[in-house]
Order: sequence, then C-alpha cells, then structure tokens
Amino acid sequence: MTPGDELLFLPLGGSGEIGMNVNLYGCRGKWIMCDLGMTFADPSLPGVELVLPDLAFIEERRQDLLGIVLTHGHEDHIGAVPYLAAELGVPLYATPFTAGLVRRKLEEEGIAKEVKLNIVPLGGDVELGPFRCRYVALAHSIPEGNALVIDTPFGRLFHTGDWKLDDKPLLGDPASAAELTAIGANDGKGTLALIGDSTNVFNAEPSGSESDVFDGLMGVVKARKQGRVVVTTFASNATRLHTLGEVAKATGRKLVVVGRSLERIIAVAQANGYLKDFPPTISWDAAARARPETLLIISTGTQGEPQAALARIADGTHPQIRLDAGDLVVYSSKQIPGNEVAIGRVQNALAAKGVEIIGDRQAHVHVSGHPGRPELEAMYGWIKPEISIPVHGERRHMEEHARLAKRWGVPRAIVPMNGHCIRIAPDGPKLLSHEHAGRLVLDGDVILPADGATLNARRKIGHSGYMLVTLVVDAKGALAADPAVVAKGIPVEEDEASFLAECSDAAAAVTQKYGIKDQRRLEDEVKVAVRRVSRQWTGKKPPTDVQIIRI
Repeated sequence: MTPGDELLFLPLGGSGEIGMNVNLYGCRGKWIMCDLGMTFADPSLPGVELVLPDLAFIEERRQDLLGIVLTHGHEDHIGAVPYLAAELGVPLYATPFTAGLVRRKLEEEGIAKEVKLNIVPLGGDVELGPFRCRYVALAHSIPEGNALVIDTPFGRLFHTGDWKLDDKPLLGDPASAAELTAIGANDGKGTLALIGDSTNVFNAEPSGSESDVFDGLMGVVKARKQGRVVVTTFASNATRLHTLGEVAKATGRKLVVVGRSLERIIAVAQANGYLKDFPPTISWDAAARARPETLLIISTGTQGEPQAALARIADGTHPQIRLDAGDLVVYSSKQIPGNEVAIGRVQNALAAKGVEIIGDRQAHVHVSGHPGRPELEAMYGWIKPEISIPVHGERRHMEEHARLAKRWGVPRAIVPMNGHCIRIAPDGPKLLSHEHAGRLVLDGDVILPADGATLNARRKIGHSGYMLVTLVVDAKGALAADPAVVAKGIPVEEDEASFLAECSDAAAAVTQKYGIKDQRRLEDEVKVAVRRVSRQWTGKKPPTDVQIIRI
C-alpha cells in the first residue's frame, strides 16, 4: 500500500482500544506518523509489563516515512519511542516539555545520538512533504497537550490528540473557542476531517476543571488531623502535582514524592518553566522520622502496578515509607478498564493495615483529561468537519462518537480499527484495505510478538503445567534405566510418586514398542502417552518435552 494522489489514514494502535496510539497519514507516496505509544500488559501476557505496536507495515515502507509528530507526553503516545523509533530512522518532532520527556527516555536506552529529536515551539509548525502540521494547545492532564492542524493538498485535518475543555486551566494556555472556530473555518475552505478522542463519549457531563479539584483535595486533607495522607495520581499529571503542592502549603504538611516517574516529571516540568512554585520536598529518610500528621505523600501506582510505589507501600516492601492504621490514601485518578483486579489487590492490602481509602466517588478529588459529550459537541460546533473519524477508544466508544458527530451535523463518519486503511479524500471516507497491525511485547530486554511461540508456550505452561521425560538408552537402543519424569505445576501433590511412576511406565512401554530408529516418532508417541496419563489423573494435557540420552 503506497498512497497515490489521495489522502489516507491508517491507525496501527489506539483504535478499538484505549492506549498504544499510533496513527499514519499518507499522501502522494509519503507517510507521517502521529504518536508512538505503548500500553500495559494484562494477565494474558504472563511475565510481560509493556505492550508495543507492531510497526511492520511502516517498517517495510520506512523510506517513505517522513517523520513522527508527537502530540503530548503520555506513555500511550510516546512510550514506544525508545524501543521502536531508532529502527524507523526518521526524526521526531515535539514541543519542549514532551521533548524533555522523550530525551530522557532515549538517554536511558542509550540511543539519544541515534534518534534525531526536533523541538517545536508552542504553536509552531512542521513541514513534511505534502503535510504541514501545526501545533494547537488544548487542555489535558499533562503540560503541552496539543492537537495537530494538518494541512494537505486535499484539505485540512484536525487531529485532536487527547484533550478536554478547562475554563480555569492551572498550567498552559489552551486555544480559545474563537481560535478553534477560525481553525475550522480555514479561511472559508472548511475542515475536511476531525480525527478525535473518544474515551469519555459516554460521560454526559463535562470533564471539569482542574481548579475545582483543589477545593476537593483541600477539604479532604484539611479534615485529617491525625495520620499520614497519601495521594496517588498519574505521574504525568503535572497540573495535579501543582494542585497537591498548593494543598501541602495551605495545610502546613511536608511534601514527600515517592516514585521515579514522579521525580522525572517534576524535573522536566521545572526545566520547561512549569511547577515554579512547587514546594521543596523532604527525603524518604526524613519522612520516616517525621510525625505522621505532618506528611502529605504523593505516590505512583494508581492502577495497581506491582512495582509502583503504592503497591510496595501497601505490601510493606518499600524501604522507608510505611503506613499504619488511621492513615489515609486518596486515589486522585481514574480506574482504567482492565485494571480492576490489580487495583483491588493493592486496596485490600491497604485495608488490611487499617488504612482508609477515598476515591472520586467519595470526594471530588479527580477530573478526567478527556472530553465528555458536551465538550465533544462544542468541538464539532467549532471545527465543523465534513468527516468524523473517531479514535482513542474501544469499539463501543468510537461507534457512539460517530453517532454523536452525525447528530451534530457532520455529514459523514467512519469508525476505523487498527489496520484499517481509509481513504479520506477524494471521495471519502472509504475503507480500502486491512493492513497488518499486531502487538509486540517487551519481555525482559527482548521484543517479541505477543502471539508468538514464546508467549504461547508460557500461557500453556501457566494453564496446564509442564512435563519432561528423559529416556536413557544404551548402544543397542534399549532402555538403560526407567524413564525419568519431571512434572511442574501438575495438580498431583497428594500422590505425585504414583503419578510419576505411571507416566514412566507409559513412556517405557512406548519406547519398547517403537524403539529409537525413528527418534522423532518415538518422541511424539512418548508425549502422547504421558499426556494421556496426565489427562486421566488431572483432566489437563500439559506441554511435554522428551529428551533422549545415549550412553
């Protein structure tokens, strides 16, 4: 698929899911990429933490890829950069704060010199072949959230990125309604398509202002006369960090920051002119010695991540921060679908310590960074696109977004899934083809297919256990000893010796029947025989290996 005299859109991540955003635009033989994000693994990927997009489609066409334009610094938009950008070999473009986060990632991976990172000023633009991309500031839960105005030979695109409306933003200066209306009007030429965030389309109310969260957090913290207060929030939400800094100053509590990602965000924010009034923090050691009622602790771990600070505090493995009965943990965050079990595990551990837990259902301690229905309706009223292309959501979110757009007068809408190549113009939108859009995993330090042999074997072992049969044969091909059977994870604890003996007898009988002239067949028949025994005993057919040792 090479774009001809046309304008194409092809998502490789973030359509049909929340997270891992990767979007391609193609025109006259060339492509640009908007964002390069990752997502977190679920229990179907044992031993894996990070999931990356499979970029095989564009890697095969890297000579036609002009650059990667990053809208903002959330992990689901930049998280795959240190693992995949060098392979693509094209420059990155980002505004200063996002560039600061990306630069640190590249340095940590030791590839800062291999990837060209271009810093674009706020409101600046980037010329890439037939594309002219202009950054437009929108409110979000991280500094320098941006939409992209993408002008092409076929018309103007408005790629919203992640956004919300905030009448009283604490950080940044988002575009006004008048500015967005002018963008949509495009000097009378109008806007061809809006490619937009669908995350909160089912929310009937606006997302709300960060300024209002201050009052909610202030009320919760001020009311606590005894005990520590821990607030866990998304590390990237620098605006929330600003709010918590103000709460700490207003309540006279000493501020403690727990989590490397929080420290990184604060450092990059301050280097780019944000969080100027953030109060000084105290060390973990000082916090361990301080009176509990004097502390306000900001922690990572909103989604129950097992290695994050809050999980370690909850299970008592953090080196210096501990919680006791009477302390309070405030979840100043949203529960991401799919993380309920992990979050519940941490909260149960906290509850077992006698720690009180408050979330956004008990107090106004969080606002979303994504638009509710009134905000989406307002944006469509300003931009007035001819076509709506919902992205950044599960299928149900995107379909509802398309219906909303049509109700608000958008003539045409199309719902893409990852791998759908859509012609926006001319005569669009039209689904042209289904391209490969798989998933990779970061397994330790190795990148592998999520559906490859390694993960498939790990899933099978996790489900059914594992068996190894060793056959020792002499020079004549006869068994020199009884077959040795090792079983791991097989539910035969009460009578394991009898089980292993029966497996050994089955393997011996097969060996005597077939001999070792056809080693491949012997291995297959032994596997079948011992797995049959396992199924009779346990109902499970575990993965089984056979090794033959000649003496």
